[in-house]
Amino acid sequence: MTEGSNASRASTPIDLPVLPLDDEVVLPGMVVPLDLSDAEVRAAVEAAQAVARPGGGKPEVLLVPRIDGNYTGTGVLGTVEQVGRLSDGDPGALIRARDRVRIGAGTSGPGNALWVEGTRIEVALPDPLPGSAAELAKEYKALATSWLKKRGAWQVVDRVQQIDDISALADNSGYSPFLTTAQKVQLLETADAVTRLKLAIQWLGEHLAEQDVAESIAKDVQEGVDKQQREFLLRRQLDAVRKELSELNGESGSGDESDDYRARVEAADLPGHVREAALKEVEKLERASDQSPEGSWIRTWLDTVLELPWNERTEDAYDIRGAREILDAEHAGLGDVKERITEYLAVRKRRADRGLGVVGGRRGGAVLALVGPPGVGKTSLGESVAHAMGRKFVRVALGGVRDEAEIRGHRRTYVGALPGRIVRAVKEAGSMNPVVLLDEIDKVGSDFRGDPAAALLEVLDPAQNHTFRDHYLEVELDLSDVVFLATANVLDAIPEALLDRMELVTLDGYTEDEKVVIARDHLLPRQLERAGLEKDEVGLDESALRKLAGEYTREAGVRNLERSVARLLRKVAAQHELGERGLPFTVSAQDLRGLIGRPHHVPESAQDPAGRRTAVPGVATGLAVTGAGGDVLFVEASLADPETGASGLTLTGQLGDVMKESAQIALSFLRSHGAELELPVADLKDRGVHIHFPAGAVPKDGPSAGITLTTALASLLSGRLVRTDVAMTGEVSLTGRVLPIGGLKQKLLAAHRAGITTVVIPQRNEADLDDVPAEVLDTLDVHPVTDVRQVLEIALAPASARAQDRLPAAA
Repeated sequence: MTEGSNASRASTPIDLPVLPLDDEVVLPGMVVPLDLSDAEVRAAVEAAQAVARPGGGKPEVLLVPRIDGNYTGTGVLGTVEQVGRLSDGDPGALIRARDRVRIGAGTSGPGNALWVEGTRIEVALPDPLPGSAAELAKEYKALATSWLKKRGAWQVVDRVQQIDDISALADNSGYSPFLTTAQKVQLLETADAVTRLKLAIQWLGEHLAEQDVAESIAKDVQEGVDKQQREFLLRRQLDAVRKELSELNGESGSGDESDDYRARVEAADLPGHVREAALKEVEKLERASDQSPEGSWIRTWLDTVLELPWNERTEDAYDIRGAREILDAEHAGLGDVKERITEYLAVRKRRADRGLGVVGGRRGGAVLALVGPPGVGKTSLGESVAHAMGRKFVRVALGGVRDEAEIRGHRRTYVGALPGRIVRAVKEAGSMNPVVLLDEIDKVGSDFRGDPAAALLEVLDPAQNHTFRDHYLEVELDLSDVVFLATANVLDAIPEALLDRMELVTLDGYTEDEKVVIARDHLLPRQLERAGLEKDEVGLDESALRKLAGEYTREAGVRNLERSVARLLRKVAAQHELGERGLPFTVSAQDLRGLIGRPHHVPESAQDPAGRRTAVPGVATGLAVTGAGGDVLFVEASLADPETGASGLTLTGQLGDVMKESAQIALSFLRSHGAELELPVADLKDRGVHIHFPAGAVPKDGPSAGITLTTALASLLSGRLVRTDVAMTGEVSLTGRVLPIGGLKQKLLAAHRAGITTVVIPQRNEADLDDVPAEVLDTLDVHPVTDVRQVLEIALAPASARAQDRLPAAA
């Protein structure tokens, strides 16, 4: 029982009546009044009074806490100081608690009270107190003084300061109302005075810390309330001042913002369902306080709704001939698109003449997908369509968009919420029937924020876009009269469901003649203006334009051609400013090399025979489609030397899985039909075959190189060269059948640009020749084939002595 600098010792046992305290704890030194109307309290006091005390001492009782019906093991010896009436008139007794008593066994005694045998616990304290105990007493007094001052108990402060006994000081914390019953029981059962004082200090410190936090929170809340009240009063005063000023100036109305919005909504030409939704929001604005953030959300929404052109429409220009002339004047070629726009205008005109402008709630909009390589005029075509139709034009850039909210809008609950790009486009156009160009729709991405391409499904579906619902507006918006033009470079990048909702128009690129016309009529005038030159100062004759298109650029579009024209004009302007050349000046084909350097692309047919790509066996020319249009693709094959021990098939050139399978099919076909084709294929199983596609940094895939691979391997084995003027495209099967491919028009345009004169295509693609311009077909000798044997007969040149000298040993 010893701890710290004091110890407890037991004294002689005493018999005492038990006075139970239900869920209450009394510590030594405390004076408490008890109600004698309680039977147990009265029985204990009467039993104590019945026992004669030596020297006439005061009656003694044992105050024992009873927690949930269970008595604690330690009680407090109390003397009955006085018996009388309490302040409320009920009989009561005033009891002073003195010493701790350890409760022993029960015993007998007079009266109806419970008697027990107890042992007084006496604590001996050293004199003088050690320094640590004195510091604890000083700390407790400081904490108690701080707490009492906050409660305004100044008289109690002096009493606490006068207590020198650390045991009495620790027991004094029993008066603290913030202590729980369990904590008070712990103080009662702790005999060591220093330990009790430490507990009292800990609990009092924690309570003061909690109190400081609560006071800080209360202060902040009060300051906020005061600020809101002050702001409210100032705003009311401001409203009153505005009202007085309006009346002084003779203005009608109260000047209330909500009344202003109500008047604007009622005066606006809104559809019925939009007007109803707007009036509901005005009612919310009237009920909302000035400090509520909801008020700003509602005002922004109302402003957006009122700015939309709900019933504004431009009249379509039904001069069909005039519209076609505008399209022809602004764009050369692109016949498919021009025909589709002309058809659309013709149908619109007939529907308007018969009163069928709106059928089933839907108007006659259109959704077209313009797919083609860069630089063919897809984006600029949108402005021409709007010009021809007499409509407003808006461009919506979708490249790199990854957030679905960019299309459908944000929910109004978000800070900084805005409607989607479609709604903003209609708002920008100022009419409900603009031409909206969805640029680079194949560049739309998706991530954790959603899939914008999926959100476009409703926008671009003519069956449901008359009830398009933006997340921000939350009212139906009719998009059925909008002409949507979507542009893309790669068809495969557009989701199938989205592509199904659009009418596909393919732009495969321009022929050389079309490029010359575009450069003469459109590119040259524009670049003359940008270079600060007059039309009669610098000119380009047709031979120069043709050479620029054929040898300085090789592309499906005209973007690089325009750059070459701009570079040429800048060179002439710089030479004139330096005094090196006079104006006017007409650039001819012979002047190009001196002005902008050598050509970058020379047709294969124009190259020196000794330097041709197909001047050795095993090299064939194929045709392919890339994101930039059609292009010429070379295939090179070689056999490994037998001494190296290499075997199997090696493929290089960054090939996709489909193209690798085409190489396997070509090799298998030649192995199984080598004897029939008179090819020496016996050593193929013992020698390695290497097939390479040049431009190894460019990814390549697709089945259309099948007959090209077969021709290259057959040339390698037979030693016969592949004709330099022949290019081919087609898928090959294991039986040698030539299967159809896609992108024939782009491939033939690429062959025409490269100077190829003979092209081998699958017979099942013969119908696609109708899409190829006549001037291109006139320069090409097209051979539709059904079997790879026909391809070899056309593509392989007769064996020559020079070729025989270059044959591999196995051949």
